[in-house]
Amino acid sequence: MNREYHKWYSAHLERDMELLIFGHSGAKVLIFPTRCARFHEYEDLGLVSELRDKLEHGHLQLYCLDSMDAETFYCSWRHPGDRVRRHLQYESYVLHEVLPLMAQRNSHPCTIAHGCSFGAYHAANIAFRHPHLFRKVVALSGRYDLTVAVEHFRDLLDGHYEDNVYFNTPSHFLPNVSDAQTLEHLRRLEVVMAVGDSDPFRDNNHQISAALWAKGVWHVLHIWEGRAHSAPYWRKMVPIYV
Repeated sequence: MNREYHKWYSAHLERDMELLIFGHSGAKVLIFPTRCARFHEYEDLGLVSELRDKLEHGHLQLYCLDSMDAETFYCSWRHPGDRVRRHLQYESYVLHEVLPLMAQRNSHPCTIAHGCSFGAYHAANIAFRHPHLFRKVVALSGRYDLTVAVEHFRDLLDGHYEDNVYFNTPSHFLPNVSDAQTLEHLRRLEVVMAVGDSDPFRDNNHQISAALWAKGVWHVLHIWEGRAHSAPYWRKMVPIYV
């Protein structure tokens, strides 16, 4: 199985960024790690191994990103407005540096946004904000409203609210999407979500599902038994949904 390590200086982030590529052809999968995790996490958790057959047969090619969460939403010392602005710089890095690399290396028309836990937020957020760039989103055990405290998970914006927060909170902006072209692209997306029946963000997943149905976006929301918010569960989900 092809495995490649890449590192370059990002002009958008003004720092070095690293990523791993697995596979040689097929649908391109843009993978966001869990909260504050590294680009090698997907491999470390055994998720790459679960997709080995699809990778070796040229059905999928994985692009595993590094996280910037410690400089964005989980950077508690930074002003909340600056946290989300740093996140937007990260999004620019993905859109203008990583996606062009993917297009250069692989001409397959399908690009999938994928992530687990906080990575699911990133995957869903970028796909719903830029649906013309993606064909599918696979979001496992995700949280889609960072402004609400649930259990021990705090409000990551500390009560701060502005347009940048709104437009990076799928639970907030999705119900109000009205642009005809954006809706057309959203309706072309294949959206797959999965969450445990005792996951603290199960209700949030249902909110996203309701917003998607209200906009005529076909999708599936799979409910797994238990909390289902850990690598053993994701190793079972990934071969089914990705």
